[in-house]
Amino acid sequence: MATYKGRTVSIERSAEEIVDKFADLSRFKDNLDALPEEERAKIGDIEFAADSITLNTPQVGQIRFEVAERSPRRILMRAAGSPVPLTMGVDLEPKSAASTDVTTSVEVDIPMMLRPMVGPHLQKAVDQFSDLVAKLAR
Repeated sequence: MATYKGRTVSIERSAEEIVDKFADLSRFKDNLDALPEEERAKIGDIEFAADSITLNTPQVGQIRFEVAERSPRRILMRAAGSPVPLTMGVDLEPKSAASTDVTTSVEVDIPMMLRPMVGPHLQKAVDQFSDLVAKLAR
């Protein structure tokens, strides 16, 4: 299992507020729609449901992530129907009553020999996921 960690971003909200935003993922749609068109285009085709996020990518097709765990310190989503085990995590580290550091991660079971080819793309994707969470959780 390979783990790729995204950039840590600071969000001016308590960890409880951020976890509450993840209680119903469909609420992120309004935040996404409010982004400027240029930023929205960078994110690509993404759909939100109460307990899942579906990404449509030209490289892989449709990937649906379903919430597997919600706790005060972590939100974990597993890919449904993925050819390889794949999870996305959002780790929360409270810094104060009104500020939280958020670190995203992706764990994927890929053969060691493919990691040099696939790893840079996964790292870029997890960094973009960090940016997306920072924008949507504000």
